[in-house]
Amino acid sequence: MRVDKFLKNSRIIKRRTVAKEACDTGRVFVNDKEAKAGTEVIEGDKVEINFGNNTMKIEVLELLEHAPKDKSQEMYKVIT
Repeated sequence: MRVDKFLKNSRIIKRRTVAKEACDTGRVFVNDKEAKAGTEVIEGDKVEINFGNNTMKIEVLELLEHAPKDKSQEMYKVIT
């Protein structure tokens, strides 16, 4: 699954266009490598997102194409 789609489906970022912009500006890293919007993520990958001064590190647990609101939190685990 593309990293921008994962960020949207997991509700970490509200819209896919915003997730794509975050990737294109170098604020998203997958396994410590800068990620473009089309970078594929798999279960077990570590994703780091920089929001201004805050940094969020997560581990991908599950990939769901259509995640209901209550299932979206189960798609990842917050590391820091």
